[in-house]
Amino acid sequence: MASSAILAVNAGSSSLKYALFALPGLAPLRRGAVERIGRAGGPADHAAGVAPLLGALGDVPLAAIGHRVVHGGARYAAPVRIDADVLAALRALEPFAPAHEPAAVALIEALAAHRAGVPQVACFDTAFHAALPRAAALLPIPLRYAARGARRYGFHGLSYAYLMDELARRAGRDAARGRVLLAHLGNGCSLAAVRGGECLDTTMGFTPAGGLVMGTRSGDLDPGLVAWLARADGLDAAGIDRLVNAESGLLGLSETSADMRDLLARAARDARAADALAVFCQQALKHAGAMAAVLGGLETLVFAGGIGEHAAPIRARLCAGLAHLGVALDAARNDAHAAVISTDASAVSVRVIATDEELQIARETEKLTTETLSTQR
Repeated sequence: MASSAILAVNAGSSSLKYALFALPGLAPLRRGAVERIGRAGGPADHAAGVAPLLGALGDVPLAAIGHRVVHGGARYAAPVRIDADVLAALRALEPFAPAHEPAAVALIEALAAHRAGVPQVACFDTAFHAALPRAAALLPIPLRYAARGARRYGFHGLSYAYLMDELARRAGRDAARGRVLLAHLGNGCSLAAVRGGECLDTTMGFTPAGGLVMGTRSGDLDPGLVAWLARADGLDAAGIDRLVNAESGLLGLSETSADMRDLLARAARDARAADALAVFCQQALKHAGAMAAVLGGLETLVFAGGIGEHAAPIRARLCAGLAHLGVALDAARNDAHAAVISTDASAVSVRVIATDEELQIARETEKLTTETLSTQR
C-alpha cells in the first residue's frame, strides 16, 4: 500500500470523476465516478457525493487533493493552493461558469470538512489559454465589458496540457514546439492552435458553450438568432442558457441522442442523425481550417476525448476534409485506433492520444505542494 497519495477530483455538472495516485511517482491506485448527482437515484448534490467518493478510496492517507476548476478568470494563470481568499475568488467566478464552478466550490468545502488539514489545490481549465494573444482574447463588443471580465478564456486546458506533454514524450520536443492542432472531441468539444508550445487561439470563448457543435451545446451561434429565440419563445437568460447548453448540439439536431455512438449507428436509416453528423463535421472542419491559418500551416494533428479517441468514422471524415493541408490518413491504422493514423508519407502527423485530466491534475497538485513545502523549509 502507498504511504500517501494524491486525490484528483474532476467535477462535472451532474457527476464527478476521481482518481487516486500513489506517492512518489503517481502510479494509479484506483479510479471511479459518482454519477447522477442531483438526479433520481444519485446524491442530492456534489457535497453529498463526497461520502461515496471517500468510501471508495479506502484507508490510503491523502497528501493533497487536486481539483479541476473550470474557470480561473483573469486572475489565475497557474494552479493555486486553496485558502479562504482563493475560495472567495472562486465563488465570485461562479456566474462565469454556472454549470461547473459551484460544483467545484461545493466539493472543495465538503472535502475540507471531511479531510481537515489536507492541502487542496485548484487546477484551472482556463490556465492553458491564459497567455492568448490580445487579438485572440478580445471580444468584438464594447471595450468596457473587457474590464468586467468579458474575453475569450478557452477551456479543456488540463486536457491540452496533458496532450502536449504526451506529444513531446512520444514524438519529441521539436514536434511539440511545431504547428500543432489539438482536437478534444467528447461531449464537450474544442480545438486549440499551439505553436512554439504556446496556445495562439482556441474555439471555446467566454464560456464552454462556444465554438464547435457538441453533445448538447450549440457551439457558435449568430447573436441575432439568440435575440430572436428570446423574443419568439419568451426565453429569459436562464432559458437561453438551458437551450444552448443542454438542448442543442447533437441532441437538438438528431432529436434522439447526444451520444456519437448512437448517431453513427443510426445515420444510415435516420436522416436526423445523418444531419447531426454532417453539421458536426462541417463546423469542426471550418474551425480546424481557421486554426491552421492562425498557425501558418499544420504539422501535427492530435485527436483526443471520447469521440476523438474512439470514433474512427468521424476522424476519417475530418481528415479527408483537411487533405488540402497535407493530411493523409491510413484507413487501416485509423480503424485500428493506432497511435499514429496518418500514412508514412503524410505531410501532417495525425495522432490519437487518450487524454488524462485526472493525471494532469495530480501532476500539477504534486508540483505545487512540493514547491510550497520547499519554500517553507
